Amino acid sequence: MTKEGPVKPKSGTAIIVGAGPAGITAAYELAHRTDLKPVILESSDQAGGISKTVRFQGNRLDLGGHRFFTKSDRVLDWWLNLLPLERSAETPYGPDPETTDDVMLIRRRLSRIYFLRSFFDYPVAFTPETFRKLGAAKAARIALSYLKSLAFPIRDVKNIEDLLINRFGYELYDTFFKSYTEKVWGVPCKQISADWGLQRIKDMSIAKAVLHFLSRPFRSGESLRQENVSTSMIDQFMYPKFGPGQLWEKAADAVVAKGGEILFNHTVTRIHAAGGRVTGVEAVDTSSGKTVRLSGEAVFSTMPVKELIAGLDCAVPSEVRDVADGLQYRDFMEVGVLAKKLRPLPSSIPAGSGPNPMNLIPDTWIYIQEREVRLGRLQIFNNWSRYMLRDPGHTLWLGLEYFCNEGDELWRQSDPDILKFAINELASISVIDPADVIEGVVLRVPKSYPAYVGAYDRFSIIRTFTDTIPNLYLIGRNGMHRYNNMDHSMLTAMTAVDNLANGVESKDAIWDVNTEQAYLEGK
Repeated sequence: MTKEGPVKPKSGTAIIVGAGPAGITAAYELAHRTDLKPVILESSDQAGGISKTVRFQGNRLDLGGHRFFTKSDRVLDWWLNLLPLERSAETPYGPDPETTDDVMLIRRRLSRIYFLRSFFDYPVAFTPETFRKLGAAKAARIALSYLKSLAFPIRDVKNIEDLLINRFGYELYDTFFKSYTEKVWGVPCKQISADWGLQRIKDMSIAKAVLHFLSRPFRSGESLRQENVSTSMIDQFMYPKFGPGQLWEKAADAVVAKGGEILFNHTVTRIHAAGGRVTGVEAVDTSSGKTVRLSGEAVFSTMPVKELIAGLDCAVPSEVRDVADGLQYRDFMEVGVLAKKLRPLPSSIPAGSGPNPMNLIPDTWIYIQEREVRLGRLQIFNNWSRYMLRDPGHTLWLGLEYFCNEGDELWRQSDPDILKFAINELASISVIDPADVIEGVVLRVPKSYPAYVGAYDRFSIIRTFTDTIPNLYLIGRNGMHRYNNMDHSMLTAMTAVDNLANGVESKDAIWDVNTEQAYLEGK
């Protein structure tokens, strides 16, 4: 493409591909800070992307469990401007969720590992209880292995296995990290780039986990602005009363109220370009089959990079197309299960005082480390927000997370067969009795996770090319082929709008989001 200089548009249309967190944030920022009209094209019928809230028979389901936690004051203030924080010691004049719907709840974080039919703290805490559950011999091997990793670290770290062994020692890696990581990505850890680990666990280590555990009794009245805490170690987070989609639906309404437009059921198939710039897009209205063409002064893309490059109608270097064709994704399936109760589980932490006929435990999500099942994580939505349930006093609403590939044997099964399979897996690891299941639903989410395998190690070739198109902004998780958390996706959108509003051509600030030390993450 023949490159032109940066242009700061004063009016016209900005096209946003995708109504997930990054797309909605970009549209909201454009509507409130520029004279451009934001127009979002969303392939589904709902705002929120993978952060949407799905409704089923009077219950609400969160695709993956989205904790609202950030180290960015800008993101935090953005959230609370839409949904104020519930009444608490920190916000004594906040709304009461019993009488107000537009509210952020404050939730205590508890995520544990279910392994050997027992619960282990996450991050793993080296307590007498942990050693008792593992056994003296296993605990000794973990300790010796960790000391070995400190004394003789792997110098040439090539993959996630090398990184985790250096950080935790081989025995702990093999016990608590290896099988779960391979469940998520579907490939051996040796094939996964170390970049994913550097992004997801960054400053996590055994020493910091121990220090955090020992300091718990001395921490009180913590602010939600936990600036110096890794995400794996946060003790509380925020959550919309009706799930994450509530916030994105409210933000989408605000975009429309400011003159923006959202076209649902519109799948972008072509991105037009001329003179070194993108000029518009072509989309199919899947509800009518009609083709829609839109012109714009800028395009913000959250669509998978593989599809973006394939859809560009300009001269794209063959090397760029080859890398894009080689990008891989991991797909996701969530099975919602409504049940009368859990089986009694060996939890040392009570869910609350008083009778507990449903055998409720206090976890928000549980990492399933049992190797004989495909189940990856288990959500207990009662503990995220009881307002997401039709009858929270008498039912449990569970979310079973499966990581798979679109078109594989699990993905192709019918919904009733998948539901039966999921219920049987829960029963096989002593979590529920199938007789206590009331009903369920199966949800498939393609391209949920951009994979750090395949052609990922050559992704810089794509970035170098797209960065030369001054009015094309790649933002969000799939838009950048980067495993961003929700707040990072938002920050990429905010930074992109900053660039456009200020006439900044360089895209470096967008790509730098979630690489700075200030954004320590470890979900």
